[in-house]
Amino acid sequence: MNGKRVLITGGHRGIGRAIAEAFVSAGARVAIADIEGAEQAAAEIGHGTVGVKLDVTSADSVAAALGETVEQLGGLDVLVNNAGVEAFGPLHELEQDDFDRLTSVNLRGPWLVYKHAVPALIDGGGAIINIASLAGLVAFPLLGAYSATKAAVVRLTEAMALELRDLGVRANAICPGFIDTPMMGRAFQEWEAATGTPLSDLVVAGQGRLGKPEEVGALAVYLASDAGSFVNGTAIALDGGMNIRRG
Repeated sequence: MNGKRVLITGGHRGIGRAIAEAFVSAGARVAIADIEGAEQAAAEIGHGTVGVKLDVTSADSVAAALGETVEQLGGLDVLVNNAGVEAFGPLHELEQDDFDRLTSVNLRGPWLVYKHAVPALIDGGGAIINIASLAGLVAFPLLGAYSATKAAVVRLTEAMALELRDLGVRANAICPGFIDTPMMGRAFQEWEAATGTPLSDLVVAGQGRLGKPEEVGALAVYLASDAGSFVNGTAIALDGGMNIRRG
């Protein structure tokens, strides 16, 4: 990845931060874009990492962030759409504001960033990696709306791959299972409050352990690299096999 120019949304902590660190370790030049904390995270990572302010729900913010990224990096080779939010609860009890926020950030956000990134990506060929979720491949109770947005990201990824293949750009989705992040900490509390059973029981039975953010980062680097050049239009479950052990 030496010299490759990479933009990661939602990159100041959790999975996004691990992805940023993985690309930097592989020799890439990285821009972290986030609604908060991007400049601090970039300074902590170092190695010329750039921090960019980005609200994925705002077209103006997305356009400005992409312009700043391309200017500072001199172009763009890899886009990682990672920014996302979660909401727990039965579908019939979910507030409309929560549903709208999920779709705005998790679905419209990746599309907006993609829309504004494509001109730079097709300039020299590149790769798109959308961070979806295991919940986008199989449904989980209390995660219905979140699952719907992540399933839509998988379908978007397939369309991106089909539309951009002849322009030299690949698109793939990573579908992590339960990963050890601050979001996961909130999930443990909300799941147990809603069901009365520990989420850790499901995690241990399904995937054996919590995944590590750096494992997502390593897969992202592979998918963006020349080694992954024949991988296109796929959604990869990174979940210790939970997707085949749910019964």
